[in-house]
Amino acid sequence: MITAIASRVEVMKWMESFVQEKMTEFLKSVEDSWQPADLLPDARMENFFEEIKNLQERARDLSYDLLAVLVGDTITEEALPTYESWLMSIKDVPSNEDSPWMKWNRAWTAEENRHGDLLNKYLYLTGRINMREMEASTQYLIADGFDLQTDNDPYRAFVYTSFQETATNLSHRRVAQIAKKQGDGMLAKLCGYVASDEARHAKAYKAFVGKIFEADPNEMMLAFEDMMRKKIVMPAHYMRELGVDMGKTFGHFTDAAQRINVYTALDYTDILRDLVKEWKLETVSGLNDAGERARDYLVALPDRLKRVAERMRAPQLEYKFRWID
Repeated sequence: MITAIASRVEVMKWMESFVQEKMTEFLKSVEDSWQPADLLPDARMENFFEEIKNLQERARDLSYDLLAVLVGDTITEEALPTYESWLMSIKDVPSNEDSPWMKWNRAWTAEENRHGDLLNKYLYLTGRINMREMEASTQYLIADGFDLQTDNDPYRAFVYTSFQETATNLSHRRVAQIAKKQGDGMLAKLCGYVASDEARHAKAYKAFVGKIFEADPNEMMLAFEDMMRKKIVMPAHYMRELGVDMGKTFGHFTDAAQRINVYTALDYTDILRDLVKEWKLETVSGLNDAGERARDYLVALPDRLKRVAERMRAPQLEYKFRWID
């Protein structure tokens, strides 16, 4: 353990053996991974067109809001080049090719890449989506990028990824549950596989932050506080459609997610509460006065946010997305 006041560079270097050790726990090898082709109709098989017909019949009964959320989730997943380049640009993380951090980033990206491929192919096969409109939104999102307000700082970045991977797991899991209720067992299965990956990734980033708390508790606490004061924004907050101003589409997407209880303000609060518990904030030692104030703020924040969230109502106004015919 680092005993003196450490720089972020020193902490990230110190953590390399931990990251290497956790690689096999939180990531899977290519040989052991599912691939989209395992879960979708196989065009080489004689019954391919029959399977497509069955897929389209099941998808025909999916609700408009569920379909809109699924398209938005898919676009979010397909903006992966932005997320990888962001992770690679974080300061103070060893960037040589053989560093465990760089191996993690590449392997994490490789796993995540399957998600967009899988969901995109499913949506194409349903026959309910205007794929050109959806593809344009994906291109916009990659071109526009995002502003996560992490300041290229690894401590803030890993707070963000801990929160976001947990939220993504929850979103895909909820879509799976709703799809099953609406009679589409295939979609439920697909989203379940994606959610399982996101759950492992969330555990990894939570473990990284937990390790940083061991080495540099005060700075880690201040970084966590700063991220929560700024609020965690979703990576697709610049999502837009052709002919629609930036931000408006994302607002309608989140409205649809709230209406069908895929992701709500209460979920945001619950994730924060779980992180406070996961990182044992109330027992962290080695804090100065600013760190103690940050801890007090973070421990009290879930209850404050919950009171606000309980007064919020899901918007009822429905929006017609250009993605859906």
